[in-house]
Amino acid sequence: MKSPSILVLATGGTIAGAADSATRHDYRPGQIGIEEFLERVEELGIEARLTGKQIANIGSEDITPAIWHDLHTCASAALADPECSGVVITHGTDTVEETAFLLDLTLPTTKPVVLVGAMRPITAVGYDGLRNFANAVRVVSDPEAAGRGVLVVMGDRVFAARDVRKSRTRGTDAFSGFPRDAVGLVTPSALDWFGAPWRVAGEARSPFRTDLPDVPVLFVHAAMTPDYVDRLVTRETRGVVVCGVGEGNMPEPVRKRLVELARKGLRVVRSTRLAEGLVDREPEDDENGFVAGRALGPAKARILLQMLIANGITDPGEIQTAFDKP
Repeated sequence: MKSPSILVLATGGTIAGAADSATRHDYRPGQIGIEEFLERVEELGIEARLTGKQIANIGSEDITPAIWHDLHTCASAALADPECSGVVITHGTDTVEETAFLLDLTLPTTKPVVLVGAMRPITAVGYDGLRNFANAVRVVSDPEAAGRGVLVVMGDRVFAARDVRKSRTRGTDAFSGFPRDAVGLVTPSALDWFGAPWRVAGEARSPFRTDLPDVPVLFVHAAMTPDYVDRLVTRETRGVVVCGVGEGNMPEPVRKRLVELARKGLRVVRSTRLAEGLVDREPEDDENGFVAGRALGPAKARILLQMLIANGITDPGEIQTAFDKP
């Protein structure tokens, strides 16, 4: 059988990070280039033809729309190539859920696209990057990975882009998913899926846009006053994601100020600062002009709202429909 041909797009992160000592906590992300990384991968004996391309070499806290554009362009070209089996993207873990979700919205699902990272740099004792990468290649090599959207592989688990979130600051078991947890378990030699592919249509859900509007996240806390909103919202702001307490709640004076702005055209999405839980619609949302974030946390809610507004979708009802989709 012919070995799968896989394009590896590298963006840096801890998986390519290094330190001066194998036992120090501090390190620098994005120190190893894709060529050197793939040389180390060769020693694993992975049965796949891997081609690498360096998109960036940064910590993922520094990810930009320009890098997203380059990733989307390269991944789209690879997915259209009959010789390419799929794409692996090496990425820092801090914002991998945002990049994965953005690509999940804007790439077709005809072939697998998997993002992978590491919690320990390449020089550290117990480096997890090579195992995670081998697992990612295992997933991309499996024909049943198609139709599952963009995936994230970390800690021997496979997550859907819409569900995945970084839930711990340290340790190799740092990721979880909501409302679904892992959709599969993977090792370098085995892969088990929990259910069938869920995206039947192969087309992208949304056109990719580079002109993303200003949509800040408002973090709600006790004793918050409306002037926090006014300091955050500028003339260029098109929407706000409320990182609310509980089920997307906020102090009444803050809510009233956001209602005023929503009636002037600002799109407001209620999300939650909690790790898990749905934010459902409230009876007041219709009158307020608010959108319920449902299962999306603030970071992904922001991405979705930006994409919708950039594509001309500004009606709160239409925005709510997009947030309701699984």
